[in-house]
Amino acid sequence: MATWRRDGRLTGGQRLLCAGVAGALSLSLTAPLELATVLAQVGARRGRARGPWAEGLRVWRAEGPRALWKGNAVACLRLFPCSAVQLAAYRKFVVLFTDDLGHISQWRSIMAGSLAGMVSTVVTYPTDLIKTRLTVQNLLEPSYRGIFHAFSTVYQQEGFLALYRGVSLTVLGALPFSAGSLLVYMNLERIWNGPRDRFSLLQNFANVCLAAAVTQTLSFPFDTVKRNMQAQSPCLPHRGGVDVHFSGAVDCFRQIVKARGVLALWNGLTPNLLKIVPYFGVMFGTFEFCKRICLYQNGYTVSPLSYQLTPGVDQSLKPQELREFKKFFKTRQLKSKKPTL
Repeated sequence: MATWRRDGRLTGGQRLLCAGVAGALSLSLTAPLELATVLAQVGARRGRARGPWAEGLRVWRAEGPRALWKGNAVACLRLFPCSAVQLAAYRKFVVLFTDDLGHISQWRSIMAGSLAGMVSTVVTYPTDLIKTRLTVQNLLEPSYRGIFHAFSTVYQQEGFLALYRGVSLTVLGALPFSAGSLLVYMNLERIWNGPRDRFSLLQNFANVCLAAAVTQTLSFPFDTVKRNMQAQSPCLPHRGGVDVHFSGAVDCFRQIVKARGVLALWNGLTPNLLKIVPYFGVMFGTFEFCKRICLYQNGYTVSPLSYQLTPGVDQSLKPQELREFKKFFKTRQLKSKKPTL
């Protein structure tokens, strides 16, 4: 997930709102590529479509254009609780990893971010399972009529633990994810031939995309097994559409390799990598635009369309402090204009 330097001029609610809107828009625009990724992972291709574009075209023709956004609604809804839990967990881990002098090393910061992401994923895991179920189902013959119907059906037919099927892969996948993040960070200066504090905005964006590509490639086999475990169900037609049947996580690894080969663990990697640049591009752009609106609303800038600072406003003040200062200044002006006898 992309991260931004914390701007003290925004409230916690505004930061969460900006991140949520940016995430929802980026998810919605790249949803067809996410669909192709999931269908390739679970082996739900019914036909001989080759590549992400052919797979998307096949779904369009068979189920209609709306099918390209299957599961996107629940993916957007889970952003806000997931972001809130991740932020709270990250702060706790940073405090835990900070030394007595108040310093935290970069690898500990990366570890804190990875653990926070893992905690938020585990807490909101049922929504991820429902997203997978809605994605792989056929809209012409749906097993679930919507998000809430899917939750209730899975709970009633398969039990509460079914909502956490495959959650262990999330924990295991965090290890190569953290290793990939650390690998990219340690080689950034060598890649750009310069210190990190002098990286341009474009270089930082490229760093985020590179880190996402490396980490997702390393952890992709765990994600593939997780998707298969989420999709398979004895209560669904064709057991959820997966082309291999298994009894657990280890057996799922073995059956996928046996039926489709080792490289099948990376099925769907191409559309997953193709969505990285547009995903983070839209996310960064939308976040910055929402941030401009909030800064203007808080009184730090003269226009929501630019970063031109408001004259006479101390940019180091927090929003609440700035409001109190304006209130005090306005009251003082009114008193000075009050006629005296």
